[in-house]
Amino acid sequence: MPKNLRVGKPMIDFLVIWLIVVFVFALYIGTRRPTWKKGNGIITKNAKVGNGTTVWHYVNLFNCDIGTDCIIGSYSEIGGIIGDRCKIECGVFIPKGVVISDEVFIGPHVCFTNDKFPRILEDWKISETWVKKGASIGANATIRCGVTIGKYAMIGCGAIITKDVPDYAVVVGTNKIIDDVRNRKT
Repeated sequence: MPKNLRVGKPMIDFLVIWLIVVFVFALYIGTRRPTWKKGNGIITKNAKVGNGTTVWHYVNLFNCDIGTDCIIGSYSEIGGIIGDRCKIECGVFIPKGVVISDEVFIGPHVCFTNDKFPRILEDWKISETWVKKGASIGANATIRCGVTIGKYAMIGCGAIITKDVPDYAVVVGTNKIIDDVRNRKT
């Protein structure tokens, strides 16, 4: 031990007090349940966000309903309905008319649409899209409106989904079903 580094009684007392403060603070944080945490630059308009949900920086929430214990990544825009315990990565676009069930993972930059025939000067009709419990959607996937993605289905990165995906299916490319998740060995 170097000569100039001495641990005396005042130093030990300080360390003990410091550890007690840290322990009490950790207990306080662990038992406290905030309604929801939000980062900088959040824009909300008629948004309902459940307890325990974390919304990161620069997120636009409009007329949406987000469940409990979700994580919403930065730069996302959400106008749909999100279930409980979902993880939505950064840059995801979820417009009105999209319904996401519980425990769904949505990778970065996934884009959902809500109008099959968009025109600037005409009336438009929202076509609902459903993502069922436990589904996972890979990065940069595009989901056309009016489809249903089944329970525990897996959508590959960059996939384009234009028709319904059955429960437990693994899909890559443009609607190409390659496997059933239940056949995979873990």
